[in-house]
Amino acid sequence: NSGDKVDSALKDMAVVMKQRGYHADAIDAIKSLRHLCPKQSQDSLDNILLDLYKASGRTKEEIELLKQKLRKIYLGEAFHGKTTKRARSHGRKIHVSVKQETSRVLGNLAWAYMQQGNFMAAEVVYRKAQMVDPDANKACNLALCLIEQRRPADAEAVLAGVLAGRYHARDDDHGAPHTGGKILAKVEELMARITGEVDGRSNSSGGSSSDDDDRDVEDEMVELLDVVVRQWAAPYRRSNRRLPVFEEITPVCREQMAAC
Repeated sequence: NSGDKVDSALKDMAVVMKQRGYHADAIDAIKSLRHLCPKQSQDSLDNILLDLYKASGRTKEEIELLKQKLRKIYLGEAFHGKTTKRARSHGRKIHVSVKQETSRVLGNLAWAYMQQGNFMAAEVVYRKAQMVDPDANKACNLALCLIEQRRPADAEAVLAGVLAGRYHARDDDHGAPHTGGKILAKVEELMARITGEVDGRSNSSGGSSSDDDDRDVEDEMVELLDVVVRQWAAPYRRSNRRLPVFEEITPVCREQMAAC
């Protein structure tokens, strides 16, 4: 099959070009030749593009592609109507559920917003990801997001949940529901940062106006999260082609990006 040959050659070429630092050329090659590849290979080409966008700092394009992947998931196109799909992880073939894939893509989207410094939008998406399929790594990233927003108490509460073993540690090969070594080290690092920032703020003089501003931001954040939760709880009807959750997350993120 000529399409399969083009697909294999294109992927090999993109990998080599990435290794040599020709990120832009690899991106252009995939975009211009992917129409010659079979439909079932498009998802893996998207994943290669995401790696290239991340490696070259093209965060805006990475975000747009992640949103496209979410659209495909919610419209039932990513899994071709099935509840799981086969994928590779560390050289092993695994089965990935719709829930796991949704949470993974949301986590990547939230991290991309973090790279833009759009921490409020990142928090919305991280909380959504944790509602779908919670894990310790995303919990730590959510805590980091809260620290960046100067909300140490909220971050500490999230990290306490990680230490209590409420989440799966994804760095555990067996997926056991306890905190793995890497996660524990990450929690300790974040807790040390919280302690340092709290001590630093207590030693500096702050006006009451900044506290009022922080409260305003928190009130706004609660409203945004309420919108997301309501949409997630609403029953999904096949006749309704709108994307549950995604239609609510997108305008929130757009507003926050416009404000930056």
